[in-house]
Amino acid sequence: MSDREQFESSEFFRRTVKEMNPDEQPREKLMNYGSESLSDAELLAILLRTGSQKMNVIQMAKALLDHFDGIRYLARKDWQDLKIIPGMGNVKSLTLEAVFELSRRIQVARLGEQVQITSPEDAIAYFGPKLRDLTKEVFLVAFLNNAKIVTGYKKISSGGATATIVDPAEVMRQAVMNEANSILLLHNHPSGQNKESKADIQLTNRIAKSGKLLGIPVDDHLIVAGDSYTSFRAKGLLN
Repeated sequence: MSDREQFESSEFFRRTVKEMNPDEQPREKLMNYGSESLSDAELLAILLRTGSQKMNVIQMAKALLDHFDGIRYLARKDWQDLKIIPGMGNVKSLTLEAVFELSRRIQVARLGEQVQITSPEDAIAYFGPKLRDLTKEVFLVAFLNNAKIVTGYKKISSGGATATIVDPAEVMRQAVMNEANSILLLHNHPSGQNKESKADIQLTNRIAKSGKLLGIPVDDHLIVAGDSYTSFRAKGLLN
């Protein structure tokens, strides 16, 4: 039996939200007591708006959280994944993906328009939300001016869940085109393991050698793995 069939065959208590006491209804709780008083499921229910024939909207929200092991992992899923839950059609699924993306952008926006990278922590504050929830490995190069302010960044490649192919020549071509004084390399590990591989080290040193010839140094290479990260410079891996 598929996951969807299991959901559809489950027995749910069919009391609708309108049949609940006012203090149990998510919108009323939000108005009367503030957003902090609502559970994750109740906040999701407000976004979903309606339930299905088998579940009211709060039960649907709880089914999402249960199936994806909580809000943290739910936020990593794209809208197609969310449709495993009965009643989660395109509109509901797209709404949640849009909200999760907005939350990531808000985290970045608080840093301001000019982002200066002088430490791994600075880099993670800006690029972490962009990379930590991706389910495929992505390699980015960020361009910095002589004040270490980010002037832009470019996705060099996108691969599978465990690897992506990067051409050092393309990295340096983008650095030259974007008039970078130095560059920052970043990629994610969807597995959540932040340890660098031998291939990661070899690639980094190849790019660093090319950068040295062109006068565009590599400031660091960061691996983002969920909420953790690795800095090549901090570990002495950047020659």
